[in-house]
Amino acid sequence: MKRFIMLSVALMSLLSAISVPARQEAADSESVKTEAVRAFEQILDLWRAGDYGHLYDKTTVNGKETKESFSKKMARAQLKPSCCWEKMQDVVVNIKSPTSVVIRAKIGLDAPGEMEYKTKSFKLTNEFGEWRIARSEIISLAEVEKPRKSKKHRVKTIN
Repeated sequence: MKRFIMLSVALMSLLSAISVPARQEAADSESVKTEAVRAFEQILDLWRAGDYGHLYDKTTVNGKETKESFSKKMARAQLKPSCCWEKMQDVVVNIKSPTSVVIRAKIGLDAPGEMEYKTKSFKLTNEFGEWRIARSEIISLAEVEKPRKSKKHRVKTIN
């Protein structure tokens, strides 16, 4: 009987020690989800405000595009995020790793004279302690048009 009690006590303490990390992991995953959604909302707010320099700083560190060229592209954008509750709805966050999440959301976008919704998945990466998004994701969502080339004809001169 004494062995049974000792075995029961050991088993109970082992089970309680295992459940603490599981609860901590669940709390950590909720924290990651909350931080990522908050960062994504901030990205949309910077875009809506036309603060393209700070928006560029919230994009992943890769590619050859400069802050200035990104700002020019975004200034030509056809769409901008809507305000308030229309900005982001039906949000689902999937954690791929502690530094990578995928947010699926319905984004409200204002276009000249109208409003539309786009439901899409966005990958956010935690770089340098903050959540960032790929510039291509924003440019695609904004429906940035390429600048039109001049229709002037060039004439070759022969010397």
